[in-house]
This record gives sequence, C-alpha cells and structure tokens, in this order.
Amino acid sequence: MKKLILFALVAFFGMNIQAQQAKITFQEETIDYGSIIKGSDGVRTFHFTNTGDAPLVISDVKSSCGCTVPKRPTGPIAPGESSTIEVKYDTNRVGPIRRTITVISNADESMKALKITGEVKNAPSSVLEKS
Repeated sequence: MKKLILFALVAFFGMNIQAQQAKITFQEETIDYGSIIKGSDGVRTFHFTNTGDAPLVISDVKSSCGCTVPKRPTGPIAPGESSTIEVKYDTNRVGPIRRTITVISNADESMKALKITGEVKNAPSSVLEKS
C-alpha cells in the first residue's frame, strides 16, 4: 500500500513539474553587410535574449571558414537577460559574403545557424591616381 501511495504522489507531482530549459532568441538571424569597400570595418553583432527559464550557456561558436571570426559571450546568461555574439569578417577578400556561424548551447535548440551576407568591392579608382 505504501508503494502505491508513493507511486501516486510521484506521478502526480511529476506531471506538474516541467524541466527548466534555456531558449535563445535572436533579434535577427541574418546580417547583411550590404555592399562594402575592401578594408572596411568587418565587425557585426548578433543580439540575443535568453527567453527560457534556465541559464543559457553558449559552449562554442564556429564559422564556416577562417575568414570569419566569431566571439561568444563567456559565462551563463540568466533567463530574461540579453547578450551578443560578435562576428568579424575579413574585408580584404573581395567578392560575395555568404557565411554561416553555428552557435552551440544548452538551449532547447542546441545548434543554431546564423548567416552573414553581402559583398566586398574594390575601392573606386580616383581620376588623380591615373597618369
């Protein structure tokens, strides 16, 4: 009988307790650099909030190539708090920008893909430089 009562209590309270989970919500998941000149500032920032009910821990942030260097926050982000992931693209590479940054965390969606797009163009030549 004691086992039956204990089982009933565990089942009752078990149904009412939900596991706490971090959730990462980005303001935007794609940043468009637009058309920028070679050598321009390549730093952009993804803003996010932990919209879950448990601390968010970002364990890693990876780029699809060495031309993009992401920087993750250190330490946990409390529920309701916001933070950023900074991305630096090497703007000395002329051509289209199409890169993916993968965020790995303890959130309900443990891997999140962010995108950067745009185009790096050569600086326009000056009439004075031609002789």
